[in-house]
Amino acid sequence: MKEMFELVAGALVLAMVMGSSAGAQEKPEATSLDGKSLYRDPLLTAEQRPELEENLKKAEADYARDPKNAENIIWLGRRLGYVHRYHDAIDAFTKGVELYPEDARFYRFRGHRYISVRDFDKAVSDLAKGAELIRGKADEEEPSGVGGRPSTLHFNVWYHLGLAHYLKGEFGKAIDAYLECMKASADEESKVATSDWLYMAYRRNGDDAKAKEVLDPIREGMPIEENTAYYQRLLMYKGLVKPETVLNPENPEPLQVATQGYGVANWYLYNGDLDQARGVLEKIVAVGYWPAFGHIAAEVELQRLAKKN
Repeated sequence: MKEMFELVAGALVLAMVMGSSAGAQEKPEATSLDGKSLYRDPLLTAEQRPELEENLKKAEADYARDPKNAENIIWLGRRLGYVHRYHDAIDAFTKGVELYPEDARFYRFRGHRYISVRDFDKAVSDLAKGAELIRGKADEEEPSGVGGRPSTLHFNVWYHLGLAHYLKGEFGKAIDAYLECMKASADEESKVATSDWLYMAYRRNGDDAKAKEVLDPIREGMPIEENTAYYQRLLMYKGLVKPETVLNPENPEPLQVATQGYGVANWYLYNGDLDQARGVLEKIVAVGYWPAFGHIAAEVELQRLAKKN
């Protein structure tokens, strides 16, 4: 009876996450912080979609074959997330939490997707649980699912926990998380990404001296290939490049507008130019790449600025 229940439950989860694309498309995947409905597949190109959908079909087939396998659940959830089916991804990771409550990976990935849907409280709860579970344990590699360089479980737990606290305005807690993340940052690519958010958290927490120390290792000519947007932001904060160079109107790639734009908006905020900052933040939101962390952070900043008026 128990085995039959588990098989039925697995089938229900699979039916839920596979869903009818046409029917589900009518439902928003998230709601922006100013109340707008956010729908799937923002700005996915025709070149990106076939591979992402093919990978998802394989993950669905693997899950259907063995719905209790932890790796199958993780990859189903990850592949759903890549096509912006965030609530389906959360449902898959929740199944993983139920089956493997001591596996930090499920809290790491579900927490990430709670950030995507703007549920920062649940993100903090999940990622804090993940941090509790990894303490004292050896780090492990986390493969990329979209062709990038691999990272690690410890890095991603602390990185996303820091981000969730930052978005909630809990800058002291964000600093603590990013300091832990720095310990798990094994190469310059990782250190650049961590340094960027740590710098911003220190600035928002009013500790400009500590923020300046974060910039000390940053230099021109670092061999950064993936995290170039974060690197350019750090160079800007250090005064080595100008903001108009970082936010290049000739490179309107949506993710770069969100990521680089948020750094430029912060630069204006740090220098007291609220009108310029607001203009850049509004541009980020107008581009519409709403899953990007820079876009989510821009929504948060626009709310904070509105409260100041």
